[in-house]
Amino acid sequence: MLADVNERTVKKALFVHGKYGYSYYDSLMIAAVLENGCDYLLSEDMVDGQVIEGTLTVKNIFSA
Repeated sequence: MLADVNERTVKKALFVHGKYGYSYYDSLMIAAVLENGCDYLLSEDMVDGQVIEGTLTVKNIFSA
């Protein structure tokens, strides 16, 4: 997926960072995924099954 990073994306990333406690760069990735309407985010170090903003579910690829 390719996504443009713009002012709206950065503001959403700062919101995600404050609300969920992810690092800025993880929050930026989450914000871009949210803006593009994705249902799942595959990760190796985020909380498996966490639902972000009621629409995005994190799937940890190493979770049993």
